[in-house]
Amino acid sequence: MRNPGVIFSLLIFCLSAFTVQAQKGFSLVDAPAHKKVEVRYDGKLLTAYCYFDSTEKPVLFPIKTVSGVTVTRGYPIAPRPGERTDHPHHVGLWLNYESVNGLDFWNNSDAISPEKKPHYGSIKHQKILSSESKKDKASLKTLSNWVDQAGNILLEETTYFVFTKKGNDFIIDRVSTLEAKMDEVVFKDVKDGMIAIRVARQLELPSKESGKYVDAHGEVTTVPPSGSDVTGMYINEEGIRGDDVWSTRSRWAVLNGTKDGETISIAIIDHPKNPGYPTYWHARGYGLFAANPLGQQVFSKGKEELNLVLKEGQKAAFRYRIIVHSGSTLQNTEINQQAADFAKTNY
Repeated sequence: MRNPGVIFSLLIFCLSAFTVQAQKGFSLVDAPAHKKVEVRYDGKLLTAYCYFDSTEKPVLFPIKTVSGVTVTRGYPIAPRPGERTDHPHHVGLWLNYESVNGLDFWNNSDAISPEKKPHYGSIKHQKILSSESKKDKASLKTLSNWVDQAGNILLEETTYFVFTKKGNDFIIDRVSTLEAKMDEVVFKDVKDGMIAIRVARQLELPSKESGKYVDAHGEVTTVPPSGSDVTGMYINEEGIRGDDVWSTRSRWAVLNGTKDGETISIAIIDHPKNPGYPTYWHARGYGLFAANPLGQQVFSKGKEELNLVLKEGQKAAFRYRIIVHSGSTLQNTEINQQAADFAKTNY
């Protein structure tokens, strides 16, 4: 008769081996009770597609390097000691806009008082359309609605995420197709939009001065000076650096810095098929890293203007590649190659 203890040990070993094998490469873990889909690699969290009510739009949160360093700010979802608590609508990685038929989708969050809510719009997750995970690639297709406070649908958004890992690069491709569901949908030329990531404190640009920022409704946010642990530096394709990247046009921009003892680069790449290509950069030293192809008037100081109008049934697609690189500084040649490869995609 076989020893039951030996049989039990063998069973545990086999189950453990199966679990490790099952977790190799990408996996998608759907957690509808927590309103998210986790994106894991070798069993470790890289990011999650989250559709919390409090954020007023779906976001990717948190975002980590392949080695496990978190590059996004925790506030307001998971605050961390020492980080800023400004702009509660800056959460993870997101896509929305400040003025759509007069509604502000960008600045909306659960911090907005009820009497002011009618001025804001929300992006409501509807369902997961498809998901697939392989060893070095995973994809997620989602459906969301851009709505006013009464629930009227302005836009239907279909977003296709592709997650890949190449060496020390965690790559996120996001393609969002917006279809007008009203007679006319107008994206007024304004400053705040469109694809954006809010980074951790250590990846902000060093600053000895405080700053005040005013949103579309006159709300003022004061951002205090940074400390010595703040290491970020923006650079665009043309070699423009630091705060001067704000309001420039460029095919890509990268934020370099150090966090938790690791050298990190975050690059955002525009696509030739996007409206307003090459995009203007809404890159702020306090940690907002955004590309806004539609807000041309403020960035060009009145020389250009783009008010995108979609008639009912018309669509506009916005394609972006985000590279989270760790262990070294991402070089221009590498980003240029990634940009060239991204331009060839058929998403």
